[in-house]
Amino acid sequence: ELQQVFDELRAGSIKHKEVSELTNCVGKMIGLAKVQLEYHALRKEIPNILFLSAPKEAKATSKP
Repeated sequence: ELQQVFDELRAGSIKHKEVSELTNCVGKMIGLAKVQLEYHALRKEIPNILFLSAPKEAKATSKP
């Protein structure tokens, strides 16, 4: 979805400020996921982070 936003920016159909806000939000989400992964690694747990999980069908087809 983020790639679509950048494509729209290049096409001129979305304003630079909107893209900047979306990019900032994505950066915060990535930072939060990183902290969660580090926390679970220290506790030797397997995290349940929704947007890092792929559906079973995608997992099955992504293996070589």
